[in-house]
Amino acid sequence: MTQLDSPLLHAQEAQTSSPRRDPYYDNAKLLAVVLVVCGHFWEPLIEQSGQRHLKALYLLLYTFHMPAFILISGHFSRTFKARPQQLRRLATGVLIPFVLWGTLLTLFNNTFSGTHTKLQPLVPVWITWFLIALFLWRVSAPLWQSLRAPVAIATALFLAAGAFSLGAQLSITRVLQFLPFFVIGLTMRPSHLAWLRETRWMKSAAIAAFAMAGAGAYWLAPRLSAGWLYRSSSAAELHVSYVHWLVQSAATYVAGLILTAAFLALVPGRHAWYTALGAGTMSAFLLHAFIRQALVHTHTYDQSALHHLAGQAVLTALSIALALVLCTRPVGRIMRPLIEPRLNWLFRPDGAPGRQVP
Repeated sequence: MTQLDSPLLHAQEAQTSSPRRDPYYDNAKLLAVVLVVCGHFWEPLIEQSGQRHLKALYLLLYTFHMPAFILISGHFSRTFKARPQQLRRLATGVLIPFVLWGTLLTLFNNTFSGTHTKLQPLVPVWITWFLIALFLWRVSAPLWQSLRAPVAIATALFLAAGAFSLGAQLSITRVLQFLPFFVIGLTMRPSHLAWLRETRWMKSAAIAAFAMAGAGAYWLAPRLSAGWLYRSSSAAELHVSYVHWLVQSAATYVAGLILTAAFLALVPGRHAWYTALGAGTMSAFLLHAFIRQALVHTHTYDQSALHHLAGQAVLTALSIALALVLCTRPVGRIMRPLIEPRLNWLFRPDGAPGRQVP
């Protein structure tokens, strides 16, 4: 296990039966984080440019990229039993970075924009919602694994969440609405992924699924708000009836499942030049946010070149290159104190007895 492999997407836990890393998991992690970075760099242009093709790509991407990211995280949580060492690693690798990076992003945005947003430790700042969500999902993993019908219960919670405005604290709406993907990943066996990877006709079916989804996204681009795919709003917050919310949310849920399966079927299973970068996805996930925000605050997105296909292609290529660079081992080494800090002073040595309560 490399030190740079963060618990954010920790492949080793999914491979306890093998002493070697399966390159498939690292490839899947890397491709997922590259898609996340691209989506975030496209986002400021979606409404600003008003271009149908760009919004269609954005809708297509947001239908499956976070569901895939979350399902993979759930699959890597299968061995989480809330043992002391696991809880310690979860705290230092997810919970503390949630607070730390939320603070850094707030201060960064305040400095660049001249605003004075107050620090609210329980309210996620943009991308940090995923960290607190991962903490809550993973710490609850033993409970989901003990239930008879975990996916059905998680889906029921997701559908019920749309009826209530739950507020911004801990990003609880997203936690519940994305929960089924985590639980599906948690309950999937390696044989399920092997079936997706190794069944010959699945790759052809996956390509067909993306082609049809792309056509559907192009048709929906002028008609559908991307807010439906963020899964952060209730029916009232989207200004629709609960029945409308149920139908549309169920449709996006099913589409997300299908495209996530298609994505996993298309992930290369062999070791490639980029495979090792899959161990450094946490660095790319967190650091790219500052660069994207710097572009927003410096009004870079107002440049006319970005409102044309060639400029958008260059932006996409640079986003991919940035994600790959941020996943490299040197970047991970430098950022390790902020990504997975060593806080030995905070924890008792392994095996040390706790204080007895009289």
